Amino acid sequence: MSSRKKVALLPRGTVSDEAVRYMFRGQDVEFVYCKMIADVFQSTANGHTDWSVIPIENTIDGSVNLHIDWLVHEVDLPIRAEWVFPSIQNLIGDASELSSDGNPAHWEADKIKKVMSHPVAMAQCLQFVRSRLPHAELETLNSTAEAVRTVKSNPGKGWAAFGTKLAAADMELDVLEEGVTDHDNNFTRFLLVGNAPYENATATTYKTSILVTLPEDYPGALHQVLSAFAWRRINLSKIESRPTKKKLGSYYFYIDVELALDTVLMPAAIAEIEAIGCQVRLLGSYPSLPYEQT
Repeated sequence: MSSRKKVALLPRGTVSDEAVRYMFRGQDVEFVYCKMIADVFQSTANGHTDWSVIPIENTIDGSVNLHIDWLVHEVDLPIRAEWVFPSIQNLIGDASELSSDGNPAHWEADKIKKVMSHPVAMAQCLQFVRSRLPHAELETLNSTAEAVRTVKSNPGKGWAAFGTKLAAADMELDVLEEGVTDHDNNFTRFLLVGNAPYENATATTYKTSILVTLPEDYPGALHQVLSAFAWRRINLSKIESRPTKKKLGSYYFYIDVELALDTVLMPAAIAEIEAIGCQVRLLGSYPSLPYEQT
């Protein structure tokens, strides 16, 4: 029986695709492309794939709440790793119709009638749209890859897309303008989730993600939770409240702790939190891998 791991992710040619190729470079894994994030989660939850790759946070847009809610409410898949990857969008089209001489560098703004992309990618490129393409119609689709495919399948209409270089190469279209996102430091944080273990021998930094639900009859409980980490000098890289979906005004706290679960201080901190009546759910303890430009 083959031991080759299967990884579910968003469509080919998306930033997720670029990020997964970076994460698993040099490794023998099979990529299983899914149209929607729900399909990605379900693929692993149903046992069709070993892991799912989930974009969870972005420099510009912050947390992806829909994906957090899926991780918390819809599936029970532990976090196995996290890494960051640059989210770089490019203006993509057919230079033969969008420039007078067929040179991608000589694209003409008035020849572009419509620009399409994923809503998040579109929002990250609005300064470019306002300054260079204020006349163009904007259309959002399910992914940047779908936008590039749509441009390819509609030649002669003056359409362009914001997407990845990978998608442009796949569709044999031209990169008219590189790096059109509003901010140069735009990175996305990805999670690898699934029941299959993941090992990375080079990892030096680890995180633990937990959900904490406060007792309703304990004033100052959140302060006590934070104190349990503070006096032990345990750093929290993220704390965010999200609705429990049980009743109005009921929230849990999603907390990223910059420490592995098996270090000596973590079990004691969690025990202290539980002692005041908080419910604690472990989402995962995992390696946190930095981006290293190759």
